[in-house]
Amino acid sequence: MGLFDKLAGWLGLKKKEVHVLCLGLDNSGKTTIINKLKPSNAQTQDIVPTIGFICLSQYLICQAKADTEISGNTTTNIKHRRLPILFFANKMDLRDAISSVKVSQLLSLENIKDKPWHICASDALKGEGLQEGVDWLQDQIQAMKT
Repeated sequence: MGLFDKLAGWLGLKKKEVHVLCLGLDNSGKTTIINKLKPSNAQTQDIVPTIGFICLSQYLICQAKADTEISGNTTTNIKHRRLPILFFANKMDLRDAISSVKVSQLLSLENIKDKPWHICASDALKGEGLQEGVDWLQDQIQAMKT
């Protein structure tokens, strides 16, 4: 089972559709992260850069190019809801990678006051850090249900 399947199962959403918006800069690893979250038998071995966006039938996963301000890129439907936001500081395996704390500071994430948010250092190629992010997201969704 992939991490999305596990998350849906833990939350009792097995028969419901799960919607996830994956937004990030070009070459930030969005497709690789999404691929790693799929069940192992559904993962693609060769990842190529995505042109435009992807919508998968089981999970709505859209990719788009981010501009300078995250809050300015969300639609009204998302902007005014208290939905959790998970950030992956991906490609931590690279020599010149900056820490997730520094990424948080550069993006001014501390200014997000109306939504719970979390940042995880990750290496999507190895799958490192992804489980931590999914666990946090699970906790946030569970808290919303109570």
